[in-house]
Amino acid sequence: MSRFNLADHIQTAQPPQSRDIEAITVEILDAKRAGGEAILTIGRGLMEAKAMLSHGEWLPWLEERVEFSEKAAQRFMRLAREYTNPTALSDLGATKALMLLAIPQEARDEFISEPHTVNGEEKTVIDMTSRELETAIKERDAALKAAEQAKADQSAADAAREKLSADMALANERIAGLNAEVEEQSARAREAQDAAARLEKELAELRARPVEVAVEVDAEAVEAARKEAEAAMQAKLDKAKKAQSKAEDARKAAEDAVAQVQRELEQARAEAQAIREEAARAEKKAALTSNEDLVLFRALFDQAQDMANKMGGVLMKVRNKDSEKAGGLSKALLALSDKFREVAQA
Repeated sequence: MSRFNLADHIQTAQPPQSRDIEAITVEILDAKRAGGEAILTIGRGLMEAKAMLSHGEWLPWLEERVEFSEKAAQRFMRLAREYTNPTALSDLGATKALMLLAIPQEARDEFISEPHTVNGEEKTVIDMTSRELETAIKERDAALKAAEQAKADQSAADAAREKLSADMALANERIAGLNAEVEEQSARAREAQDAAARLEKELAELRARPVEVAVEVDAEAVEAARKEAEAAMQAKLDKAKKAQSKAEDARKAAEDAVAQVQRELEQARAEAQAIREEAARAEKKAALTSNEDLVLFRALFDQAQDMANKMGGVLMKVRNKDSEKAGGLSKALLALSDKFREVAQA
């Protein structure tokens, strides 16, 4: 949609020297009486006058000469900038045209041209009342917000799912590495255990072995040598048992680490399942919000539920005060529910 260019208008439509503030004032007042297509004339005249008047003259001129508030003047100037079709403005009227400024300019023409469902009936923007147009704009905004939220939820679910998949793959790698470490530490523990058993056997044999010495050999020296050999063997045995204990501790630590990572993996799997379910719900919601009719139905359904709750509250208050009137209201609600059932079964 092309935008109104004030500079071009001033240069081509009316040379600055041929229009003074009095001429602009008269034109705006005439346009106010004419209405319809004159909305553009009002907006353009206001822009021209604002460019001509000083800051201190602008507001008094608005209030005293053309009887516009600053806010109203800003709206008319925006209409002149953003609407270029006089016929469309004439058909819409100023009130609805101003309401439509809430819709971005790139989407406004499509919104105006397409039919909308209002109270179960298709209507164009021109055929709507101002209240119906306000509702249609709110429903559009709600649908866009729901679609954006569904898209954000879907994106978040996808990102979480990808992260969990990466975390689970990493956990599996850690488990594989830790299992290999468990095997290695178990092998070392077995070797240390075997070494300790062998040394214990050798020490026992050494202690049980009789000492045959010649008469001339010093018995005390032999006994000292024997004790020295036993002490050396005992030292080796103690070292082997210490190595065995250390290997057992390392094996247990590796097994505990495997168990911890497996618990983390199970938790990650549970979270992944929850995220898959959430992603499925997000995909379903995204599919629903991509259909305008379904979005509208959901919005109306939520409104109907809210209205039913409010009407129920009112009925309860009336019932406490006047049972006869409450009976009439109950019948009305039942008739309304029958109408909903009739629509649902049609």
